[in-house]
Amino acid sequence: MIKTAILLSGGVDSLVAAHLLKQRGHAVVGIHFMTGFEKPCPAPNNAVSSDAAVDAHAAASRTAAALATQLNIAVEVMDCRTAFKTRVVDYFTRTYTRGKTPNPCLVCNPAIKFGQAFVFAQTLGADKIATGHYARTRVDRQGFYRLLRGKDPAKDQSYFLARLSQKNLSRAIFPLGDMTKVETVNLAREQGLRPITPQESQDICFIREGRYSEFLMRQPGFDSSPGPIKDIDGNVIGQHPGLHLFTIGQRRGINCPAHEPYYVIDIDAAGNCLTVGHKKDTLARECRVQEINWIHSVPTAPIDVRTRIRYRHQAAPSLLIPAQEGRALVRFRSPVSAITPGQGAVFYSGDDVLGGGWIV
Repeated sequence: MIKTAILLSGGVDSLVAAHLLKQRGHAVVGIHFMTGFEKPCPAPNNAVSSDAAVDAHAAASRTAAALATQLNIAVEVMDCRTAFKTRVVDYFTRTYTRGKTPNPCLVCNPAIKFGQAFVFAQTLGADKIATGHYARTRVDRQGFYRLLRGKDPAKDQSYFLARLSQKNLSRAIFPLGDMTKVETVNLAREQGLRPITPQESQDICFIREGRYSEFLMRQPGFDSSPGPIKDIDGNVIGQHPGLHLFTIGQRRGINCPAHEPYYVIDIDAAGNCLTVGHKKDTLARECRVQEINWIHSVPTAPIDVRTRIRYRHQAAPSLLIPAQEGRALVRFRSPVSAITPGQGAVFYSGDDVLGGGWIV
């Protein structure tokens, strides 16, 4: 019998994924991990200790116990606060400092969920690890693991998994890959599975309250100050309150009067300068990508792909021209808007995820 560890956030997706694994005959053990950024969960009778770390672990243990009762499986707590802070949150902060827009899920999945969590799963006797992601895998004739889009186009999360390695994918199970979100919710209702965390998971799971800009300003060593706003001709037309408040393509918050709205075109961290232009100026026909993780094979010649430049972006027809050291030039068949340095570019051939890297 396969022993599989399921990562349980407390949401409906991971609950249903665990239920499906049990139905399919897996020996299932749950893992509920602590990042250190969870929303405080009050103890019974509102008891509070003088040690925040003790309170956080107690809250995680209560959540794990509630999940174990619902699913009738053992659920263990994994403390990954240190790794999560150094690998994910510090990356998030550092990327904004450099004037780019990070994508923490693309870092967290290989480093934490399919990295450190799998090591923990092995200590529990598991040789597979499952999540509630809407994605699929298959093994091709050559024995390579392939990553595919999830069945539900509105919920497909293959984009966030594009930096997984062959080793990661060989251990991964995605029970919801062939389901839609509606089917998941209906199955949870039929089985009496009640989310411990009722809200939908957000892209930035560690920012529970307030805006991301407020979160950044609380991080040690992070600093942001006002600077010039220039138009695309280099004319100073205003002042920004801090570069961390902006991303490429953004319209809100520029506050410079003009005959048509301004959008962010470029963020120069070294010069603390924001460059803005009009809607047409956000369009571009190509971008460079680096540190590409190829899922199963590395192209040696230009190939036609569809490139997704952010999670909510409709993958666009493009020509991928590979270069050395995990780099590539992507030329889009039609101009695309708001290509954002720091975000992930993920390449598709049909439903097949070929790989993904960082836009520079």
